[in-house]
Amino acid sequence: MKGSRLSAVYAVLAITAVVWLLEIVDFLGGGWLDGYGIVPRHLGSLSHIFSAPFLHFGFDHLISNTLPLVVLGLLVAMSGLGRFLGATAIIILTGGLGVWLFSGDHTLVAGSSILVFGYFGFLVVRGFVERRTLDIVAMICVVIFYGTLILGVLPVDPRISWIGHLFGLIGGVIAALKLPRRTERPTPAPDPYNPSW
Repeated sequence: MKGSRLSAVYAVLAITAVVWLLEIVDFLGGGWLDGYGIVPRHLGSLSHIFSAPFLHFGFDHLISNTLPLVVLGLLVAMSGLGRFLGATAIIILTGGLGVWLFSGDHTLVAGSSILVFGYFGFLVVRGFVERRTLDIVAMICVVIFYGTLILGVLPVDPRISWIGHLFGLIGGVIAALKLPRRTERPTPAPDPYNPSW
């Protein structure tokens, strides 16, 4: 498990590096990558549900997402690489499809906030599902430091995709409920021929 967690940490750092690299390329190219965001109900944009979470509309947008992406991503990474990748895939698919189906007409949606809200939902629900000390502590810390994120699912700012936030959150909840629970390592039976006392 230790190696799996370390690999998951590297995956979080790699995702962070990729989103920054893509925004630098986008900036140097005059914003051409923005076209790979999600245009709701446009068939040609359906595949963009897999690119949109890694793209941003400027560095201000990227900077606002970077810290919660790293912090929450690293906490999810403590579940191991397989669970981290599975949760990320479910969040991207659920969040992206939600945006594609339900966002307003003539909009373009992109940003890692789909992942941020998904990781938030995953960590909160995982604490209840696993009932392990580490997961419960992570859940409490996430609620204390990032609990106000939940306000992002309300339609209060037309510039922010609350649909993306909402369905990212739903994706995280689904991932926490559906991904396999971690199993305890069996305690070895005592050897009667080699007592430890």
